[in-house]
Amino acid sequence: MTSSSGTPGTGPGEGAALDGPIDPENPAATYVLEPEVVAPLAQRVVTGNEAGMHRSVLPFTGAPLAAFPVSSVEDVARAVDRARASQPAWAARSVRERAAVLRRFGELVLARQSDGLDLIQMESGKSRRSAFEEVADVAILTRHYARRGPRYLADRRAPGMLPVLTGTRVHRRPVGVVGVIAPWNYPLTLAFAEAVPALVAGNAVVLKPDPQTTLTALWGAELLEEAGLPADLFLVVAGGGDVGAAVTDHVDHIAFTGSTATGRKVAARAGERLIGATLELGGKNPLYVAADADVRAAARGAVRACFSNSGQLCVSIERIVLHEDVADAFLDEFVPLVREMRLGAGLDYSADMGSLTSQAQLDRVVAHVEDAIARGARVLAGGVHRADIGPWFYAPTVLDDVPDDAACAREETFGPVVSVRRVASDDEAVRVMNDSEFGLNASVWTRDVARGRRIAARVEAGTVNVNDGYSAAWGSVGAPMGGFKASGLGRRHGREGIEALTEAQTISVQRGANQGLTLDTLYGIGGELPSKVLTTALDAMRRLRLP
Repeated sequence: MTSSSGTPGTGPGEGAALDGPIDPENPAATYVLEPEVVAPLAQRVVTGNEAGMHRSVLPFTGAPLAAFPVSSVEDVARAVDRARASQPAWAARSVRERAAVLRRFGELVLARQSDGLDLIQMESGKSRRSAFEEVADVAILTRHYARRGPRYLADRRAPGMLPVLTGTRVHRRPVGVVGVIAPWNYPLTLAFAEAVPALVAGNAVVLKPDPQTTLTALWGAELLEEAGLPADLFLVVAGGGDVGAAVTDHVDHIAFTGSTATGRKVAARAGERLIGATLELGGKNPLYVAADADVRAAARGAVRACFSNSGQLCVSIERIVLHEDVADAFLDEFVPLVREMRLGAGLDYSADMGSLTSQAQLDRVVAHVEDAIARGARVLAGGVHRADIGPWFYAPTVLDDVPDDAACAREETFGPVVSVRRVASDDEAVRVMNDSEFGLNASVWTRDVARGRRIAARVEAGTVNVNDGYSAAWGSVGAPMGGFKASGLGRRHGREGIEALTEAQTISVQRGANQGLTLDTLYGIGGELPSKVLTTALDAMRRLRLP
């Protein structure tokens, strides 16, 4: 897929890694996506060839990466029309048939991971280890919905109004066309987190990925077709915010992952149209190390929780809360591990952490760190722009004594920066963890699992991990995942995730019509008798404890 310094391409682990810092005099020679890779992917964008081209960059170097056509607002409407026309035939298939296609898709992602990992890394700048998390996530997600989808979508009996005489069932029907607006930080995972259950449920999907990471989404679309998904059921439109707004304006349910500010706009537009919305938004996620925690284990876990994908992760830890009894011991373990992290830009597993994805992300990280330092914070590790490696690399950073009025104390940094705070008790820790407008993810470390569960239950967050940073809850795809407060609306994963992409339809059958045993017959008698009969029946149901 790639070539290095003009030589033939090499696969992962075969010497494709960058060797040392990037040469600023000739960054474009480092890695290049071959035209024969880009062209067939770019052809999958729904476009009338009138909206121009987008040129993405390689975060490792800042050099041009690929060019592909973008979609117009009219192209979005056309894509949704095509998807809507194809959706009824797909919905008419059995759930098991649909699930089998998605299962094959997950198998292909796992089997073709070398190409996928290259694309993910070159578009996002992340390390290969963080890129593999996306491959593993899609494999887990597709397996889950392939196995559990038929059960989640099966008809459900409900208690009827009158025992025996009333039979009631609840059906799940697809909403029609689901729009997905996916961000750049996890271009494979977040493009398909809603798309997979949506397709299993019988919907069509129109995806608008971030312009920087569109090729990864197109690669997934290619594998879906190879897995057997019929034409026009998964379409990709490319472009910026105007294209995303057009998706919201035409689909039957919108799934958005991104900032809280943009999420509010998406929710407002969805509300005007009275369509469903699933929104995963910002976070300022805390990790608490209790007095009885294994500090070595907690320190190792915190490194991954804070710095996976260079901290550009919605559930990443940005606040570490330490019980004062173990604070020094924890920092003695944690800070050296952070300082020892290897930064690099290779398409192999040599680096612990990759680059930030854009200049805008670097600017935000630098501004947060400089603001904290100006207000009295101390740097325990990092705090340095690593331009010697690449234009947007930033050292993993640990800050102590961060005042409450610092930007990084309240706002989401979305980068490799974490602050440290000490507390005297579990109660104080809970207050500190909940002192945020956000409530997406949290982590609690303790040797006592029962204690961990009790603390977790008091934390205002959609997911709380005990003795793990984020992956235990995220990877438990049978359970719902989403945010409290300003961190979002709705849930992805599990039964809740797929039910959100359907409409519930209740069908009640009144038996005994041929024998005249209906409410209409009873009310037809007139007078007080119908009320007396129903009162007697309701009292009997109460005494028999019928639902």
